Amino acid sequence: MQLLVTIALTLLRAKMRQSVVAAVGVMFSIAMFVTLLGFMNGLNQLLDGLTLNRTPHIRLYNELHASPEQPVQLAHDDSSRSDGAAIHHFIRSIKPKDDLPRLRNATAIMSAMEKDPRVLAVSPRLVAQVLFNVGTTDLTGQVNGIDVMQEVRYYMFQDYLVAGDPYDLSDGNNTIVLGKGLADMMEAKIGDLVQVTTATGDRTMLRVTGYFQSGIADYDKVQCYANIKTVQKLLQRPASYYTDINFKLHDLEEAPAMAKELAARFGVQATDIQTANAQFETGTDVRNIISYAVGIVLLIVAGFGIYNILNMMIYEKLDAIAILKATGFNGSDVRRIFLLLSVIIGIFGAIGGLISGILLQRIIDNIPFNTAALPTITTFPVDYSIRYYIIAVTFALATTWVAGWFPARKASQVDPVEIIRGK
Repeated sequence: MQLLVTIALTLLRAKMRQSVVAAVGVMFSIAMFVTLLGFMNGLNQLLDGLTLNRTPHIRLYNELHASPEQPVQLAHDDSSRSDGAAIHHFIRSIKPKDDLPRLRNATAIMSAMEKDPRVLAVSPRLVAQVLFNVGTTDLTGQVNGIDVMQEVRYYMFQDYLVAGDPYDLSDGNNTIVLGKGLADMMEAKIGDLVQVTTATGDRTMLRVTGYFQSGIADYDKVQCYANIKTVQKLLQRPASYYTDINFKLHDLEEAPAMAKELAARFGVQATDIQTANAQFETGTDVRNIISYAVGIVLLIVAGFGIYNILNMMIYEKLDAIAILKATGFNGSDVRRIFLLLSVIIGIFGAIGGLISGILLQRIIDNIPFNTAALPTITTFPVDYSIRYYIIAVTFALATTWVAGWFPARKASQVDPVEIIRGK
Protein backbone atom coordinates (compact mmCIF):
# COMPACT_ATOMS: atom_id res chain seq x y z
CA MET A 1 0.00 0.00 0.00
CA GLN A 2 2.90 2.37 0.77
CA LEU A 3 4.27 1.78 -2.71
CA LEU A 4 0.86 2.42 -4.27
CA VAL A 5 0.52 5.71 -2.36
CA THR A 6 3.98 6.77 -3.52
CA ILE A 7 3.09 6.05 -7.16
CA ALA A 8 -0.20 7.95 -6.79
CA LEU A 9 1.59 10.99 -5.35
CA THR A 10 4.13 10.84 -8.17
CA LEU A 11 1.36 10.90 -10.75
CA LEU A 12 -0.24 13.84 -8.91
CA ARG A 13 3.03 15.81 -8.97
CA ALA A 14 3.45 15.01 -12.65
CA LYS A 15 0.06 16.62 -13.32
CA MET A 16 0.15 19.20 -10.54
CA ARG A 17 -1.83 21.86 -12.35
CA GLN A 18 -4.75 19.55 -13.14
CA SER A 19 -4.65 18.07 -9.64
CA VAL A 20 -4.75 21.53 -8.04
CA VAL A 21 -7.68 22.53 -10.26
CA ALA A 22 -9.61 19.42 -9.20
CA ALA A 23 -8.83 20.02 -5.50
CA VAL A 24 -9.87 23.67 -5.81
CA GLY A 25 -13.17 22.55 -7.35
CA VAL A 26 -13.85 20.31 -4.34
CA MET A 27 -12.71 23.06 -1.96
CA PHE A 28 -15.00 25.63 -3.57
CA SER A 29 -17.97 23.25 -3.47
CA ILE A 30 -17.51 22.40 0.21
CA ALA A 31 -16.92 26.05 1.16
CA MET A 32 -20.08 27.15 -0.64
CA PHE A 33 -22.09 24.24 0.78
CA VAL A 34 -21.06 24.99 4.37
CA THR A 35 -21.49 28.76 3.97
CA LEU A 36 -24.84 28.50 2.22
CA LEU A 37 -26.32 26.01 4.68
CA GLY A 38 -25.01 27.92 7.70
CA PHE A 39 -26.36 31.23 6.46
CA MET A 40 -29.73 29.88 5.30
CA ASN A 41 -30.34 27.95 8.50
CA GLY A 42 -29.31 30.97 10.58
CA LEU A 43 -31.79 33.03 8.60
CA ASN A 44 -34.48 30.38 9.12
CA GLN A 45 -33.88 30.42 12.87
CA LEU A 46 -34.10 34.21 12.89
CA LEU A 47 -37.35 34.37 10.90
CA ASP A 48 -39.04 31.52 12.75
CA GLY A 49 -37.81 32.82 16.08
CA LEU A 50 -39.70 36.08 15.59
CA THR A 51 -42.90 34.11 16.18
CA LEU A 52 -41.94 30.68 17.50
CA ASN A 53 -39.85 31.98 20.40
CA ARG A 54 -42.94 33.71 21.75
CA THR A 55 -45.33 30.84 20.99
CA PRO A 56 -46.12 28.18 23.61
CA HIS A 57 -46.00 24.54 22.61
CA ILE A 58 -49.60 24.16 23.82
CA ARG A 59 -52.11 26.90 24.68
CA LEU A 60 -55.26 26.25 26.69
CA TYR A 61 -58.04 28.83 26.47
CA ASN A 62 -61.80 29.18 26.71
CA GLU A 63 -63.29 30.44 23.49
CA LEU A 64 -66.85 31.75 23.60
CA HIS A 65 -69.17 29.71 21.41
CA ALA A 66 -72.84 28.94 21.04
CA SER A 67 -74.32 25.91 22.77
CA PRO A 68 -74.46 22.93 20.38
CA GLU A 69 -78.01 22.13 21.56
CA GLN A 70 -80.66 24.83 21.91
CA PRO A 71 -83.54 24.67 24.42
CA VAL A 72 -86.13 24.29 21.68
CA GLN A 73 -84.33 21.20 20.45
CA LEU A 74 -84.40 19.67 23.91
CA ALA A 75 -88.06 20.58 24.52
CA HIS A 76 -89.40 19.40 21.17
CA ASP A 77 -87.63 16.37 19.79
CA ASP A 78 -88.95 13.55 17.63
CA SER A 79 -89.96 11.46 20.63
CA SER A 80 -92.38 14.17 21.84
CA ARG A 81 -94.79 13.48 18.95
CA SER A 82 -97.19 10.62 19.34
CA ASP A 83 -97.27 9.90 15.63
CA GLY A 84 -93.46 9.79 15.39
CA ALA A 85 -93.33 12.40 12.61
CA ALA A 86 -90.03 14.23 12.13
CA ILE A 87 -89.65 17.70 13.61
CA HIS A 88 -87.44 20.35 12.00
CA HIS A 89 -86.07 23.25 14.04
CA PHE A 90 -85.22 26.48 12.24
CA ILE A 91 -82.91 28.57 14.45
CA ARG A 92 -81.01 31.61 13.23
CA SER A 93 -78.63 34.21 14.69
CA ILE A 94 -77.59 32.08 17.64
CA LYS A 95 -75.56 34.05 20.16
CA PRO A 96 -72.82 32.63 22.38
CA LYS A 97 -73.45 31.98 26.02
CA ASP A 98 -73.15 34.91 28.40
CA ASP A 99 -69.92 33.75 30.02
CA LEU A 100 -66.54 35.23 30.89
CA PRO A 101 -63.54 34.21 28.71
CA ARG A 102 -61.80 32.65 31.69
CA LEU A 103 -60.53 29.16 32.30
CA ARG A 104 -62.47 27.37 35.00
CA ASN A 105 -60.35 25.73 37.70
CA ALA A 106 -57.22 27.22 36.13
CA THR A 107 -55.23 26.85 39.35
CA ALA A 108 -56.09 23.16 39.61
CA ILE A 109 -55.17 22.62 35.94
CA MET A 110 -51.77 24.24 36.45
CA SER A 111 -51.10 22.21 39.59
CA ALA A 112 -51.93 18.98 37.78
CA MET A 113 -49.82 19.78 34.72
CA GLU A 114 -46.78 20.84 36.75
CA LYS A 115 -46.57 17.21 37.88
CA ASP A 116 -46.74 15.86 34.31
CA PRO A 117 -43.25 14.60 33.29
CA ARG A 118 -43.84 15.73 29.69
CA VAL A 119 -44.22 19.38 30.72
CA LEU A 120 -41.18 21.65 31.05
CA ALA A 121 -42.94 24.84 32.18
CA VAL A 122 -46.43 26.11 32.91
CA SER A 123 -47.18 29.81 32.44
CA PRO A 124 -50.55 31.49 33.10
CA ARG A 125 -51.66 34.50 31.11
CA LEU A 126 -54.46 37.04 31.32
CA VAL A 127 -55.40 39.02 28.22
CA ALA A 128 -57.32 42.30 28.47
CA GLN A 129 -58.68 44.43 25.62
CA VAL A 130 -58.20 48.12 26.51
CA LEU A 131 -58.16 51.64 25.13
CA PHE A 132 -55.19 53.94 25.66
CA ASN A 133 -56.43 57.49 26.17
CA VAL A 134 -54.15 60.02 24.45
CA GLY A 135 -55.75 63.42 24.74
CA THR A 136 -59.02 63.21 22.87
CA THR A 137 -57.90 60.10 20.95
CA ASP A 138 -58.36 56.48 22.00
CA LEU A 139 -55.92 53.86 20.73
CA THR A 140 -56.88 50.20 20.76
CA GLY A 141 -54.52 47.92 22.64
CA GLN A 142 -54.19 44.52 24.22
CA VAL A 143 -52.50 44.10 27.58
CA ASN A 144 -51.06 40.65 28.24
CA GLY A 145 -50.74 39.79 31.90
CA ILE A 146 -47.78 37.43 32.20
CA ASP A 147 -45.58 35.70 34.74
CA VAL A 148 -42.56 37.82 33.82
CA MET A 149 -39.85 35.50 35.14
CA GLN A 150 -41.34 32.51 33.34
CA GLU A 151 -41.50 34.54 30.13
CA VAL A 152 -37.86 35.57 30.50
CA ARG A 153 -36.77 32.00 31.20
CA TYR A 154 -38.75 30.11 28.55
CA TYR A 155 -40.01 32.64 25.98
CA MET A 156 -36.98 34.94 25.51
CA PHE A 157 -38.98 37.95 26.66
CA GLN A 158 -35.86 39.94 27.53
CA ASP A 159 -34.45 39.57 23.99
CA TYR A 160 -37.35 41.62 22.64
CA LEU A 161 -37.08 44.43 25.18
CA VAL A 162 -35.39 47.33 23.37
CA ALA A 163 -35.53 49.47 26.53
CA GLY A 164 -36.25 48.82 30.18
CA ASP A 165 -35.64 45.98 32.63
CA PRO A 166 -38.01 43.00 32.97
CA TYR A 167 -37.49 42.99 36.74
CA ASP A 168 -39.10 46.43 36.94
CA LEU A 169 -42.17 44.94 35.27
CA SER A 170 -42.13 41.88 37.51
CA ASP A 171 -41.74 43.68 40.83
CA GLY A 172 -43.60 46.92 40.12
CA ASN A 173 -47.24 47.77 40.75
CA ASN A 174 -49.29 49.34 37.97
CA THR A 175 -46.41 49.06 35.49
CA ILE A 176 -46.56 48.28 31.78
CA VAL A 177 -44.22 47.55 28.85
CA LEU A 178 -45.58 49.16 25.67
CA GLY A 179 -45.18 47.85 22.15
CA LYS A 180 -42.62 50.04 20.38
CA GLY A 181 -45.06 51.09 17.66
CA LEU A 182 -47.73 52.03 20.21
CA ALA A 183 -45.20 53.93 22.34
CA ASP A 184 -44.08 55.93 19.31
CA MET A 185 -47.67 56.87 18.46
CA MET A 186 -48.33 57.93 22.06
CA GLU A 187 -44.85 59.52 22.42
CA ALA A 188 -44.65 57.79 25.78
CA LYS A 189 -41.25 57.76 27.48
CA ILE A 190 -40.01 55.40 30.16
CA GLY A 191 -41.36 56.64 33.49
CA ASP A 192 -44.40 58.35 31.94
CA LEU A 193 -47.92 57.54 33.07
CA VAL A 194 -50.45 56.34 30.49
CA GLN A 195 -54.21 56.21 31.01
CA VAL A 196 -55.92 52.91 30.25
CA THR A 197 -59.66 52.28 29.92
CA THR A 198 -61.04 48.76 30.15
CA ALA A 199 -64.08 47.37 28.32
CA THR A 200 -66.20 48.02 31.42
CA GLY A 201 -65.23 51.71 31.49
CA ASP A 202 -62.79 51.57 34.42
CA ARG A 203 -59.76 53.83 34.09
CA THR A 204 -56.28 53.26 35.52
CA MET A 205 -52.93 55.02 35.28
CA LEU A 206 -49.99 52.75 34.45
CA ARG A 207 -46.30 53.65 34.51
CA VAL A 208 -44.21 52.78 31.44
CA THR A 209 -41.13 50.67 32.32
CA GLY A 210 -39.95 49.58 28.87
CA TYR A 211 -40.58 49.01 25.16
CA PHE A 212 -41.24 45.67 23.47
CA GLN A 213 -40.40 45.15 19.79
CA SER A 214 -41.09 41.83 18.08
CA GLY A 215 -40.20 42.93 14.55
CA ILE A 216 -43.84 42.67 13.36
CA ALA A 217 -45.02 46.26 13.01
CA ASP A 218 -48.78 45.66 13.33
CA TYR A 219 -48.20 43.50 16.39
CA ASP A 220 -46.06 46.16 18.09
CA LYS A 221 -48.79 48.78 17.62
CA VAL A 222 -51.24 46.78 19.75
CA GLN A 223 -49.49 44.38 22.13
CA CYS A 224 -48.38 45.44 25.60
CA TYR A 225 -47.27 43.52 28.68
CA ALA A 226 -47.82 43.78 32.42
CA ASN A 227 -47.53 41.35 35.29
CA ILE A 228 -50.60 39.24 35.99
CA LYS A 229 -51.45 40.97 39.28
CA THR A 230 -51.59 44.35 37.55
CA VAL A 231 -54.00 43.08 34.87
CA GLN A 232 -56.18 41.29 37.45
CA LYS A 233 -56.39 44.55 39.35
CA LEU A 234 -57.09 46.42 36.11
CA LEU A 235 -60.02 44.12 35.34
CA GLN A 236 -61.07 43.88 38.99
CA ARG A 237 -60.81 40.10 38.94
CA PRO A 238 -59.65 37.65 41.65
CA ALA A 239 -56.16 36.14 41.78
CA SER A 240 -57.39 32.87 40.24
CA TYR A 241 -58.72 34.57 37.09
CA TYR A 242 -56.76 33.54 33.96
CA THR A 243 -57.73 33.45 30.28
CA ASP A 244 -54.85 31.30 28.99
CA ILE A 245 -52.42 28.66 30.24
CA ASN A 246 -49.28 28.11 28.17
CA PHE A 247 -47.09 25.01 28.24
CA LYS A 248 -43.53 24.32 27.15
CA LEU A 249 -42.82 20.62 26.61
CA HIS A 250 -39.62 18.63 26.78
CA ASP A 251 -40.42 17.13 23.36
CA LEU A 252 -41.99 19.51 20.85
CA GLU A 253 -43.23 16.63 18.68
CA GLU A 254 -45.66 15.55 21.42
CA ALA A 255 -47.58 18.84 21.22
CA PRO A 256 -50.34 17.90 18.68
CA ALA A 257 -51.37 14.68 20.45
CA MET A 258 -51.09 16.23 23.90
CA ALA A 259 -53.21 19.24 22.88
CA LYS A 260 -56.08 16.92 21.92
CA GLU A 261 -55.64 15.03 25.18
CA LEU A 262 -55.79 18.17 27.33
CA ALA A 263 -58.77 19.59 25.44
CA ALA A 264 -60.76 16.43 26.17
CA ARG A 265 -59.48 16.12 29.73
CA PHE A 266 -60.24 19.66 30.90
CA GLY A 267 -63.09 20.58 28.55
CA VAL A 268 -61.31 23.60 27.03
CA GLN A 269 -59.90 24.61 23.66
CA ALA A 270 -56.26 23.70 22.99
CA THR A 271 -53.91 24.76 20.19
CA ASP A 272 -50.49 23.24 19.53
CA ILE A 273 -47.51 25.09 18.07
CA GLN A 274 -47.47 23.08 14.84
CA THR A 275 -51.07 24.00 14.06
CA ALA A 276 -50.66 27.64 15.08
CA ASN A 277 -47.52 28.17 12.97
CA ALA A 278 -47.85 25.71 10.10
CA GLN A 279 -46.94 28.35 7.51
CA PHE A 280 -43.60 29.08 9.20
CA GLU A 281 -42.61 25.41 9.23
CA THR A 282 -43.55 25.09 5.56
CA GLY A 283 -41.40 28.08 4.63
CA THR A 284 -38.47 26.72 6.64
CA ASP A 285 -38.71 23.29 4.99
CA VAL A 286 -38.79 24.82 1.50
CA ARG A 287 -35.75 27.01 2.19
CA ASN A 288 -33.83 24.04 3.61
CA ILE A 289 -34.63 21.91 0.56
CA ILE A 290 -33.40 24.64 -1.76
CA SER A 291 -30.20 25.12 0.24
CA TYR A 292 -29.34 21.42 0.33
CA ALA A 293 -30.18 21.01 -3.36
CA VAL A 294 -27.86 23.86 -4.40
CA GLY A 295 -25.05 22.60 -2.16
CA ILE A 296 -25.30 19.00 -3.41
CA VAL A 297 -25.31 20.18 -7.03
CA LEU A 298 -22.06 22.05 -6.37
CA LEU A 299 -20.46 18.89 -4.96
CA ILE A 300 -21.65 16.79 -7.91
CA VAL A 301 -20.20 19.34 -10.35
CA ALA A 302 -16.87 19.08 -8.54
CA GLY A 303 -17.09 15.29 -8.88
CA PHE A 304 -17.48 15.60 -12.66
CA GLY A 305 -14.37 17.79 -12.70
CA ILE A 306 -12.36 15.06 -10.96
CA TYR A 307 -13.78 12.45 -13.33
CA ASN A 308 -12.68 14.42 -16.40
CA ILE A 309 -9.22 15.11 -15.02
CA LEU A 310 -8.59 11.46 -14.14
CA ASN A 311 -9.87 10.35 -17.54
CA MET A 312 -7.40 12.69 -19.24
CA MET A 313 -4.62 11.51 -16.95
CA ILE A 314 -5.29 7.87 -17.92
CA TYR A 315 -5.03 8.64 -21.64
CA GLU A 316 -1.80 10.56 -21.07
CA LYS A 317 -0.33 7.87 -18.81
CA LEU A 318 -1.21 4.77 -20.82
CA ASP A 319 2.48 3.95 -21.25
CA ALA A 320 3.08 4.30 -17.51
CA ILE A 321 0.13 2.00 -16.79
CA ALA A 322 1.49 -0.53 -19.30
CA ILE A 323 4.91 -0.44 -17.65
CA LEU A 324 3.34 -0.94 -14.21
CA LYS A 325 1.46 -3.99 -15.42
CA ALA A 326 4.50 -5.31 -17.28
CA THR A 327 6.60 -5.10 -14.09
CA GLY A 328 4.15 -7.15 -12.02
CA PHE A 329 1.32 -4.83 -10.94
CA ASN A 330 -2.08 -6.40 -11.56
CA GLY A 331 -5.33 -4.68 -12.51
CA SER A 332 -6.51 -4.26 -8.89
CA ASP A 333 -3.24 -2.47 -8.02
CA VAL A 334 -3.69 -0.02 -10.88
CA ARG A 335 -7.31 0.54 -9.85
CA ARG A 336 -6.19 1.30 -6.28
CA ILE A 337 -3.59 3.77 -7.53
CA PHE A 338 -6.17 5.84 -9.43
CA LEU A 339 -8.70 5.58 -6.61
CA LEU A 340 -5.98 6.91 -4.29
CA LEU A 341 -5.47 9.78 -6.73
CA SER A 342 -9.15 10.67 -6.48
CA VAL A 343 -9.34 10.29 -2.69
CA ILE A 344 -6.18 12.37 -2.13
CA ILE A 345 -7.65 15.15 -4.27
CA GLY A 346 -10.89 14.89 -2.27
CA ILE A 347 -9.10 14.99 1.09
CA PHE A 348 -7.04 18.07 0.25
CA GLY A 349 -10.10 19.73 -1.27
CA ALA A 350 -12.16 18.88 1.84
CA ILE A 351 -9.56 20.36 4.20
CA GLY A 352 -9.31 23.53 2.13
CA GLY A 353 -13.11 23.69 1.82
CA LEU A 354 -13.66 23.44 5.57
CA ILE A 355 -11.13 26.20 6.28
CA SER A 356 -12.58 28.42 3.55
CA GLY A 357 -16.15 27.70 4.69
CA ILE A 358 -15.39 28.68 8.28
CA LEU A 359 -13.68 31.89 7.12
CA LEU A 360 -16.63 32.79 4.88
CA GLN A 361 -19.08 32.14 7.71
CA ARG A 362 -17.04 34.38 10.00
CA ILE A 363 -17.01 37.13 7.39
CA ILE A 364 -20.80 36.95 6.93
CA ASP A 365 -21.33 36.84 10.69
CA ASN A 366 -19.44 40.14 11.05
CA ILE A 367 -21.21 42.04 8.28
CA PRO A 368 -23.40 44.73 9.93
CA PHE A 369 -27.12 44.11 9.63
CA ASN A 370 -29.18 46.87 11.21
CA THR A 371 -32.92 47.20 10.78
CA ALA A 372 -35.58 48.88 12.86
CA ALA A 373 -37.74 45.75 12.70
CA LEU A 374 -35.06 43.61 14.39
CA PRO A 375 -33.39 45.76 17.02
CA THR A 376 -31.60 42.89 18.76
CA ILE A 377 -29.88 41.73 15.54
CA THR A 378 -26.66 43.57 14.65
CA THR A 379 -25.05 41.18 12.12
CA PHE A 380 -26.26 38.62 9.59
CA PRO A 381 -27.29 35.36 11.29
CA VAL A 382 -25.12 32.26 10.76
CA ASP A 383 -25.60 28.77 12.15
CA TYR A 384 -22.27 27.08 12.98
CA SER A 385 -23.74 23.60 13.41
CA ILE A 386 -21.12 20.86 12.96
CA ARG A 387 -23.55 18.73 10.97
CA TYR A 388 -23.02 20.90 7.87
CA TYR A 389 -19.28 20.18 7.95
CA ILE A 390 -19.88 16.46 8.44
CA ILE A 391 -22.41 16.30 5.58
CA ALA A 392 -20.16 18.32 3.26
CA VAL A 393 -17.01 16.25 3.89
CA THR A 394 -18.85 12.92 3.73
CA PHE A 395 -20.63 13.76 0.50
CA ALA A 396 -17.49 15.27 -1.06
CA LEU A 397 -15.37 12.19 -0.30
CA ALA A 398 -18.14 9.91 -1.57
CA THR A 399 -18.45 11.99 -4.75
CA THR A 400 -14.70 11.98 -5.41
CA TRP A 401 -14.52 8.23 -4.80
CA VAL A 402 -17.35 7.57 -7.25
CA ALA A 403 -15.80 10.01 -9.75
CA GLY A 404 -12.48 8.17 -9.49
CA TRP A 405 -13.96 4.66 -9.64
CA PHE A 406 -14.85 4.67 -13.34
CA PRO A 407 -11.49 6.00 -14.61
CA ALA A 408 -9.69 3.63 -12.22
CA ARG A 409 -11.71 0.69 -13.51
CA LYS A 410 -10.84 1.70 -17.06
CA ALA A 411 -7.14 1.93 -16.16
CA SER A 412 -7.20 -1.52 -14.58
CA GLN A 413 -8.44 -3.01 -17.86
CA VAL A 414 -5.61 -1.59 -20.00
CA ASP A 415 -3.79 -4.31 -21.95
CA PRO A 416 -0.02 -3.60 -21.63
CA VAL A 417 0.84 -5.68 -24.74
CA GLU A 418 -1.29 -3.50 -27.01
CA ILE A 419 0.14 -0.30 -25.54
CA ILE A 420 3.77 -1.42 -25.83
CA ARG A 421 3.21 -2.77 -29.38
CA GLY A 422 1.68 0.56 -30.36
CA LYS A 423 4.64 2.46 -28.93
